[in-house]
Amino acid sequence: MSVLTVKSSTPLCLLQDAGRFGVRHLGVTQGGALDWVSMSWANRLLNNPLDAAVIEVTLGGLTLVAEADCCLALAGADLGAMLDDRPIAPWRSFFIRKGQQLRLIRPVSGARAYLAAPGGFTAVNVLGSCATVSREGLGGLEGNGKALAEGDRLTYSGASFELHALPAHRIPDISCSRPLDVVMGAQIGQFSGVSLFDVFNSDWTLDSRADRMGMRLLGPELVYQGKPMISEGIPLGAIQVPPDGQPIILLNDRQTIGGYPRLGALTPLSLARLAQQLPGSVVRMKAVVQDVAHREQLGFMRTLQR
Repeated sequence: MSVLTVKSSTPLCLLQDAGRFGVRHLGVTQGGALDWVSMSWANRLLNNPLDAAVIEVTLGGLTLVAEADCCLALAGADLGAMLDDRPIAPWRSFFIRKGQQLRLIRPVSGARAYLAAPGGFTAVNVLGSCATVSREGLGGLEGNGKALAEGDRLTYSGASFELHALPAHRIPDISCSRPLDVVMGAQIGQFSGVSLFDVFNSDWTLDSRADRMGMRLLGPELVYQGKPMISEGIPLGAIQVPPDGQPIILLNDRQTIGGYPRLGALTPLSLARLAQQLPGSVVRMKAVVQDVAHREQLGFMRTLQR
């Protein structure tokens, strides 16, 4: 097995894979990479399974030391990665030699970078996944939900000796220059007409109150006119509106049930873009039908498999 040693880290450097499925009836949330698109490309650059375990680095702060020569891949945000004194751009694989240090420092563009190793990182599987959910104490290197910490040793058993880089036309747009697609549903018909206009015709600012559970949007106050709700299951990307009228988009570490009314849910591809936005970013939303969202996702998966 090859090894990378963690020299420095933060609570936002986590082992993630595609997530934990088939367990929400137990009250266990999904977890997994917030930007699943970038995670998939990082693995694809090394010919790994697309759901192999990677390191999700949010905002930087991670330094790794190689204990053997190897080939790694980086995708997603540009966090000013440096291999010793050489900059490393995302969306490519690269060689790292024994004794070299890889540092992901701070955001240049985007919020989350994904680092893949040949075959995927080795970790304890809990309920079918190594996805780290700190709140529930699940996943991660030892299965206890801990973030990566100084002294941790990350192992992987695969081998890769070919360098690959994504062509410019395939690099995903991780900005929010385009609106976020919303599949309408749930209680959308029980909001006021003015609120429905505001949802899709206003700028929304990402609040600093954001984590892997959800991101709060600041903008016009949305008014729900329906009856009080009984808690129900919450899908990935659900847009809940609490009593203050400011929507919250629920992410991978969300609770499994909730009682706030929902406008609908973001599509998976839009969720991946949202995961790359920093507090203070401005986004807009656009209504789409489910068939369009499904076709776009299938198109992306076919691109990955080519």
